[in-house]
Amino acid sequence: MPRPLSVGNGDLLINFDADLVMRDFYHPYVGMMNQIEGRRNMMGFWAEGRFTWMDEPAWVKRLGYLEDTLVTDCRVENENFGLSLVVNDTVHYRHNVFLRRVVIKNLRPEARRLKVFFANDFNIDESDIGDTALFDPDLRAIYHYKRKRCLIIDGRTGPGAGKGKGRGISEFSTGRKRFAGAEGTWRDAEDGRLEGHPISQGSVDSAIAFEMDLPAGGQETLYYWIAVGVGFDSAQAVHRVVLSAGPERLINETATFWRSWVEKEDRKLGCLPGPLASFFKRSVLVARTQIDDRGGILAANDSDILRHNRDHYSYVWARDGAMVAYALDLAGHHALTSRFFRFCERALSSGGFLWHKYHPDGSVGSSWHPWVPKGEFILPVQEDETASVLWALGHHYRRRRDIEFIDSLYPTLVEPAAEFLVSYRDPKTKLPLPSWDLWEERQGVFTYTAASTYAGLLAAADLGTLFGDPAAARWRRAAREVREAALKHLYDAKLGRFLRGVYVTPEGFSPDYTLDSSLFGVVLFGLLPATDPRVVETMKLVRDRLWVQTAVGGIARYTNDHYFKKSDDIERVPGNPWIICTMWLARWYTAKAETADELKVALSILEWARTHAMPGGHLPEQLHPYSGQPLSVAPLTWSHAEVISAVLELVAKVTELGVTVSLPEEEADDGDYSLPPCR
Repeated sequence: MPRPLSVGNGDLLINFDADLVMRDFYHPYVGMMNQIEGRRNMMGFWAEGRFTWMDEPAWVKRLGYLEDTLVTDCRVENENFGLSLVVNDTVHYRHNVFLRRVVIKNLRPEARRLKVFFANDFNIDESDIGDTALFDPDLRAIYHYKRKRCLIIDGRTGPGAGKGKGRGISEFSTGRKRFAGAEGTWRDAEDGRLEGHPISQGSVDSAIAFEMDLPAGGQETLYYWIAVGVGFDSAQAVHRVVLSAGPERLINETATFWRSWVEKEDRKLGCLPGPLASFFKRSVLVARTQIDDRGGILAANDSDILRHNRDHYSYVWARDGAMVAYALDLAGHHALTSRFFRFCERALSSGGFLWHKYHPDGSVGSSWHPWVPKGEFILPVQEDETASVLWALGHHYRRRRDIEFIDSLYPTLVEPAAEFLVSYRDPKTKLPLPSWDLWEERQGVFTYTAASTYAGLLAAADLGTLFGDPAAARWRRAAREVREAALKHLYDAKLGRFLRGVYVTPEGFSPDYTLDSSLFGVVLFGLLPATDPRVVETMKLVRDRLWVQTAVGGIARYTNDHYFKKSDDIERVPGNPWIICTMWLARWYTAKAETADELKVALSILEWARTHAMPGGHLPEQLHPYSGQPLSVAPLTWSHAEVISAVLELVAKVTELGVTVSLPEEEADDGDYSLPPCR
């Protein structure tokens, strides 16, 4: 189940599913050490001898965030049970503590006694072996701990609760889970009473309860929190912060912080429709939740993907990271992107290239790229990843002009990566040697990779010129050679478009004629301008043949894409619509636009993305071509990055042309995304 809500602060990331169940709890790295691993940490309610968990179908939920914040704003109601809730969840922007505020309203005309239960199911450091859950009678709080990880769970209700006063936990219990016939302590809650078992070890969980008296039609506020630390002392210190400052203040100051953080000067978002401007800021905030404070930009952190292949997206792909860094530099968040480039500096191999993917701590991640695919060694990399980092770093410098930062990276990142790109070429054709494509599915020489290599070498040359490095001229010459080779070997004059790529055979090059949305890389990396006839014809075919011909719309990755395939009607559904690929089309329309009408097409595609976002504004990797439901993982950081880039490039072009762009109200809302022919 994709994750429609995420809250975090760069050290702690928490995801919720559509039932408002906590499913992922990453600490101490964003994307590494999931302390829940997809288990279900839930709220339950007991009144008049009846019990209900909040993930049951009777609960109707409307999910969202407080505007421009990383504080959720969810409305939940169970008419049959007679309760409505307003739930606000957040992670404090500075302290590692999860905070939940629940305003509980009695929908009945009579007073009621209510118990609210929280089931706490953690696998500390991704294992249920050797965990301990205990009740501390002094703090009257629950601990879950193992080795250096400690979580303290507590809450308050009644008068003074928002200030850390009021009534605390009324009942508790710990016990075994999923072992020796025990389902878990959450079952103990369903009779409305917890047994008070004070400590359990091994595979354990816990449950706590709070009691309140609700007047007829009245309401009460409950606060629940999880303080996280490295050992008891650290977690207790965070817990004391909550008690002294009060959870209400911590929630409010976190909302204020994120509103301040997401606002940047000179964006000129006033030229956009209000909902799209809000969607842009939501994308910036969502991207922030997926970035670790040590620099790793995670692809996605939705652990449900584990059901499909026993691996996940919680890795740093340098390509994804470079695209996110490019977008965030456009948006003015340079401190975040600087950390990413430091991460790449540390991760760079001795050979000057970046491996397939990395864990957030910088160690090399899992891979399916063989080192000996056909009996002889071939470097198991995607060359575009290394190239894209240099390209993004060059953009970072142009935006920020922080030459001291570039100087510090120059000998350790720029030089070795540029030398790798120069050397990893065919001496005859000057094209890059075969590597894996950006989709990680095939090995060859691809247009996207060649374009990124050109851009990476050009960026390195520009940076080298800042320091008078003689190597800069050689890198610039190599970039020019790659460009000339790409235009010679990867463009088919008879077809009038670019090839996806070519495969090296003993007889020469074998062309891959598959129409692929990644041909936008020719524009993205500046191999050719957006208005070049070769680009126009290529992108026209991408638009006409890869647009999904259903009510959902959107651009597929390429013809006959099998990843999460949902249709055999290849003519109408060449693949599932991807947010990334659809935003590439919008960015091309913007790049070539000379009139307001052309920009309206880009605006309509951005509106398509907004209307296909999940209720909280999260974007998945791809959509079901018939239902529009999210597929694969959500949120995907790269999807949000493409929205950020597409919006800011559109705003820049509107400013450049001095025009006004808007969609008729009925066009923005009718869901018809048939695009006009390319011009």
